[in-house]
Amino acid sequence: MKVLVVEDDRELAGKIASALAADGMIVDLVHDGEEAAFVGCTEDYDAAVLDLGLPGMDGVAVLRHWREHQRPMPVLVLTARGRWSDKLASFDAGADDYLTKPFLHEEVALRLRVLKRRALGHSSPLLAAGPLSYDANADRFTLHGEALTLTAQEQRILAYLIQRKDCIVSRSELSEHVYARDLDPDSNTLDVLIGRIRRKLGVPLIQTERGRGFRLTGSVDAD
Repeated sequence: MKVLVVEDDRELAGKIASALAADGMIVDLVHDGEEAAFVGCTEDYDAAVLDLGLPGMDGVAVLRHWREHQRPMPVLVLTARGRWSDKLASFDAGADDYLTKPFLHEEVALRLRVLKRRALGHSSPLLAAGPLSYDANADRFTLHGEALTLTAQEQRILAYLIQRKDCIVSRSELSEHVYARDLDPDSNTLDVLIGRIRRKLGVPLIQTERGRGFRLTGSVDAD
């Protein structure tokens, strides 16, 4: 899961980013409103965490800018402002959730996972593809009922694919959602990681669509 965190308090932003990274997420940090407005319109994210009190452009204006430019990522407003008027302005601008400081980092991570799941149209956190099961809230896979051990990057790739089960996911889309924006993996990286995941699954759930990308299916038929 790739998340944009917009917070002008650099110490707090670093703590949020570290906590989300420890929970397996890829995090991009931005510290002012104008950059947030630009980055949110030029990069793809699964969700965003947005403070309201930002230099350059406040959080409500940033959010309104994203929505006016048809940016669909779920947005969790994370702020010290607890007044009803601030909540109303945020939701009117397009916020999906609102959490006031102080907060638990675990709650932020959970809310982001729920927002992403709902944005993809999944009513339940439990997803399945053949013998593979995924708990989206806990970010945990099981295979034939047993815990599946994956590296952090393998986990992000497989989670992205299972949440788009039976859909073709292009290489560029997959890369955009599992790598930070300052990383540019070489062309073989995804093939290597997909190969490792396939070996760990032991059944051909991940299909390669030649020239189009990858698709995870509940069928165990070969490519």
